Amino acid sequence: MERIALFPGTFDPITIGHLDIINRSLSLFDKLIIGIGRNSNKAPMFSEEQRLEWAREIYRGNPKVEAVVYDGLTIECCRQVGARFILRGIRYVNDFEYEKAIADMNRSLDNHIETIFLTCLPQYTSVASTLVRDVLRNGGDVEQFLPEVVVKSLQIKK
Repeated sequence: MERIALFPGTFDPITIGHLDIINRSLSLFDKLIIGIGRNSNKAPMFSEEQRLEWAREIYRGNPKVEAVVYDGLTIECCRQVGARFILRGIRYVNDFEYEKAIADMNRSLDNHIETIFLTCLPQYTSVASTLVRDVLRNGGDVEQFLPEVVVKSLQIKK
């Protein structure tokens, strides 16, 4: 059976921290699907289409990585794409506490889908989409935190 993982998030924007988790997970799975979730509690800075385009452009030519936009429960998206694993990145201890609660809920909803946690490399612990958006809103330089594809598209929009 193919080992398919879903890496859910808002990816608003996708950062080098996200890429760290994705790239290091590729040896663990046959396929990784970047799941761009619609979150009614968040007002994204970038459109779904833009975030999807970034993910697809970054991994163009890599048949192991796909990207989708989804609504509703992450577990339902897993079922739709055939994922038996949910991949989550952990930066700090408080991330683990929050992510474990979500993993426990997901396991209660479907005990055939496992959550896998990867800790990010130390140099990426401070890279968070929320912080990147704050720097962007205030005119700061975010180039060091973003993949080249994202940086180029932001420069074009200026």
